[in-house]
Amino acid sequence: MSILVGTASWTDKTLIACGRFYPREAKTPEARLRHYALQFPVVEVDSSYYAMPTPATAQSWAERTPDSFVMNVKSFRLFTGHQTSPTVLHRDIQQTLGRYVSANLYYKNMAVEIRDELWRRFIESLAPLRHAGKLGLVHFQFPPWLVCNDEGHAHVRHCVERMEGHRVSVEFRHRSWFEGVEQTASTLAFEREMGVVHTIVDGPQGFANSVPTVWEITHPTHALLRMHGRNVETWNVAGQTAASDRFNYDYNDAELSELVDHTRRIAEQTFATHAIFNNNMEDQGQRNAATFQRLVG
Repeated sequence: MSILVGTASWTDKTLIACGRFYPREAKTPEARLRHYALQFPVVEVDSSYYAMPTPATAQSWAERTPDSFVMNVKSFRLFTGHQTSPTVLHRDIQQTLGRYVSANLYYKNMAVEIRDELWRRFIESLAPLRHAGKLGLVHFQFPPWLVCNDEGHAHVRHCVERMEGHRVSVEFRHRSWFEGVEQTASTLAFEREMGVVHTIVDGPQGFANSVPTVWEITHPTHALLRMHGRNVETWNVAGQTAASDRFNYDYNDAELSELVDHTRRIAEQTFATHAIFNNNMEDQGQRNAATFQRLVG
């Protein structure tokens, strides 16, 4: 049994700007990653959601971290069904699409051959971490409009099939996946059938894009807890970004202790449990993760 605690990203602008987590001399990306990896055993790469990393960048991450360090990598946004600007695609793919392409692309509207090439390049970008033994979970966070129906099931299954040979975690953002006892059991069975890691979500409740915290395991060796904070006032405010008020929440010690108790019970049933803090306003996630790490022992 192991519980690895870390945060979603180590490069957020507000984290660097606040000056409380990184020492003054850690002024480069390399120095910051090296410092982070001395504090925590796992991190979630969030930049891969916005644009695919190059294999060279992934290789540098592998070289700058300890042998036992683990990196979960978030799936590129186009694959999960989020709107994607063509400007974040590789230059040659932009040229193939042409100058009259729409401002936002969607996976379902992309030509099959371009989809295939993007999947190939994404898997290629993960290879350095995989070869170094540092690739943990490839995390698919699906959008709120991916609901629990035949089309939703088909797209999730498609993504998992494209990532064959990788350890995949899935996170839903629509309540239909866990509405009621029967539907929750059905979704967990679906995840077990696919062999993916169910994401235990701690986040604001009461919205269509909220899911309950379901303390269950669906993968034979891994479990994942992602903590988004509990800021109900800003969860769905228009124009909010991940680096601003949406995830602005500082867990108190009582809340963290309760989460630790549940996490320990989950960890007893599996080989490795990853606890990732995604409340990434300034150094809140890092402070909460440090406390959680201390409490979990």
